[in-house]
Amino acid sequence: MGYNTFKNAVETAKNIMKAYVKTGQIALDCTVGNGNDTLLLSLLVGEKGKVYGFDIQSVAIERTRERLRNEGLEDRVILINDSHEHIDRYISEGIDFIVYNLGYLPKGSKEIRTNADSTLKSIKKALFLLKKNGLLLVTCYTGHEGGMEEWKALKEYLKGLDQNVYSVLEFNFINQKNNPPILYGIEKNS
Repeated sequence: MGYNTFKNAVETAKNIMKAYVKTGQIALDCTVGNGNDTLLLSLLVGEKGKVYGFDIQSVAIERTRERLRNEGLEDRVILINDSHEHIDRYISEGIDFIVYNLGYLPKGSKEIRTNADSTLKSIKKALFLLKKNGLLLVTCYTGHEGGMEEWKALKEYLKGLDQNVYSVLEFNFINQKNNPPILYGIEKNS
């Protein structure tokens, strides 16, 4: 392992994605933002896989759609302009891999951001959809308004998950300055 393996929570999440997601799988990006994770997932699942992508902001959906179109990958992705708390309205099949990148849209309005209430509703639904041996990653940002409250609520919820059903790991960069993101990995055991 080199420095790039544990550079920050976002890079760690990408490395986990690359190691876990396989051709033909079904993935879900609950916060598409600028499309970084959605694009990577569409490459990883291949032609036989599928990616669902949610964002409450139409600008995020359009940016992501454009990136996918430029790479010729739009046929692998279903983009949905709605809150991640409504994933169950659009998805009923089992999901192999799920990712959340909480907070606000980079280079967008800091007033429009995820919050504890909708995130917890979404996580509960996502865990239900997650297949056995499936993996869910959540990157939390605590440095913006509402971020600390969202992280605390999420951590409290994850601590209460049945260890016979889920394994939960916290990646916390304890020697980095300025409220580094915290990454959670949740694996469904049964």
